[in-house]
Amino acid sequence: MIKRHFIAALSAKMKKFPVVTILGPRQCGKTTLVQDHLKSWTYLDLERPSDLAPFSSDPESRLKQLGSQLILDEAQRCPELFPVLRSVVDADRKKKGRYVLLGSASPALVRHISESLAGRTTFLDMTPFRWDEVTEQRSDLNLGSLWFRGGFPEACLERNNEQRSDWFEAYTRTFIERDLSALGVDVSSVQMRKLWTMLAHLNGSIWNASHVAAALGTSYHTVNRYVDILEQTFLIRKLQPYYANLGKRIVKSPKVYFRDSGLLHYFLGVSEPKTLDVHPSRGLSWEGFIIETLISLFQIVHPQAQPMFWRTTAGAEVDLLMEKSGRLIPFEIKIHSAPRLRDVRGLSVCMKDLKISKGYVIHSGSESYSLGQGIWAISAENTLKTLKAVSLL
Repeated sequence: MIKRHFIAALSAKMKKFPVVTILGPRQCGKTTLVQDHLKSWTYLDLERPSDLAPFSSDPESRLKQLGSQLILDEAQRCPELFPVLRSVVDADRKKKGRYVLLGSASPALVRHISESLAGRTTFLDMTPFRWDEVTEQRSDLNLGSLWFRGGFPEACLERNNEQRSDWFEAYTRTFIERDLSALGVDVSSVQMRKLWTMLAHLNGSIWNASHVAAALGTSYHTVNRYVDILEQTFLIRKLQPYYANLGKRIVKSPKVYFRDSGLLHYFLGVSEPKTLDVHPSRGLSWEGFIIETLISLFQIVHPQAQPMFWRTTAGAEVDLLMEKSGRLIPFEIKIHSAPRLRDVRGLSVCMKDLKISKGYVIHSGSESYSLGQGIWAISAENTLKTLKAVSLL
């Protein structure tokens, strides 16, 4: 089993809040993390009718019976639980680390968490496997393997490509046919699958709901609602633009990325590494993979950092712009192994316009070196393998 680096963050949050809510996509490893770290705690899965029924009928009595040190998986399945949990917590606000809630939908979709437990819970966003976790514990996996397979534990550790594709098919069907309805979302399964496939081919592109709606034969309101659902269940990321009044026309629409590269490759029909090597979406797939990894690492070492991108209507662009403590850190992402200064003109323009003294090009090679003008080419494999390396950027 690969030990997750989220354990330290979970322990720290439990010392400060009575409730910790761990959010992330289904099957990313949330349950395994808490069961391994909190072995003596009571674990209940509210997807199981036998666990859910006592809470649905009398949540107050059930909570008193179970006491503290309680893990509730898929807690959003029992909305009547949250007001009662609030009153139990308020009865002894000084006591920390009492409950851990797990969920596969964001607070924006599950309002009960954010409304009932405001000020009583802190959130920990968990992702599938990252490179810093894999490289420490699995010598048989390299960065390219993780990129191709994605980070969902079962898919990542599956050696057989056909069985991995079967896993993603089952994952997709379960999400569309069961999870969405359980969240109270009425969505056409056929249209959702079509949209998901279209998004795979638009991965890394500027989001245009009207164009997608026309292709699907539906309204752009419906398309936006579907994409919002995918975003709030941690499967799609809308990367927002950064813009300032610089006298230039700046793109103000978000970009759309798959958050897991393995799921992206499934929808692209990329079932073998050799297919990915020649696929036209290879560069954008790599870009999204590195962006997602960087954002996750920054959220741990700099929790308040905000991810964005920067692009002018003239075409100058920076793939990722992290804002932390008033400082902007620009990243350009390249699939080739030895980028040169002429390859990153957009980065140079961004740094000049925003008065940034240092920028980075993350590439697939093993060397790190200066390109001049404050720009450093850095190895993805070396930079993303430790939290310390990211904290120094």
